[in-house]
Amino acid sequence: MTTDFASEAPLIRIKRRMKAALGPWGVFFEGFVKNPVMVGSIVPSSRFTIAKMLGPVDWDNTKLFVEYGPGVGTFCRPVLDRLRRDGMLIVIDTNPDFIDYLKHSITDSRFVAVNGSAADVEDIVRAHGHEKADYVLSGLPFSTLPDGVGPAIAAATYRVLRRGGAFLVYQFTPRAGDFMAQFFARIDKGLEWINVPPCFLFWGWKDED
Repeated sequence: MTTDFASEAPLIRIKRRMKAALGPWGVFFEGFVKNPVMVGSIVPSSRFTIAKMLGPVDWDNTKLFVEYGPGVGTFCRPVLDRLRRDGMLIVIDTNPDFIDYLKHSITDSRFVAVNGSAADVEDIVRAHGHEKADYVLSGLPFSTLPDGVGPAIAAATYRVLRRGGAFLVYQFTPRAGDFMAQFFARIDKGLEWINVPPCFLFWGWKDED
């Protein structure tokens, strides 16, 4: 037993050093290895994808922005840079490693990181003093989620959005549009080639309650 512990200790130290050296890339890679179904990609989104995805947002009137699957914060910092001073960004992820990393690396008072399921977004939003969200962003891989999870997330998102708000989705296959179309009558679509891999973009607008 002692011998096993002694042999494992150097490996643990090496793993921690490699993770620290790689920074957020190390955390992101480890999260992908642990659960590729939920992370979806081994490479974070490009700055071109971020700019195009966030382009239609009316930042002056955004009080609450929600993100599903924030990973290591690729979108978090650009959102906070644009968000009004009295706004709030709530991010939701099932991976506790990502949430722990974000809590330690982002100290903005407008930022809240929650370890939980996107399907519970309504309860999470209410727990933080809001009834509705202005925008919800998601990079969750809808096509590989367990049966029923994708539609449940899309339905909960539609309910939690205010009228005039939007569900912003970026994916590597066009199937996300099928999940969204069940709830959002108006969906704008785009494609960003400067991303690894190229990324399909969707903006589902909630035109009426």
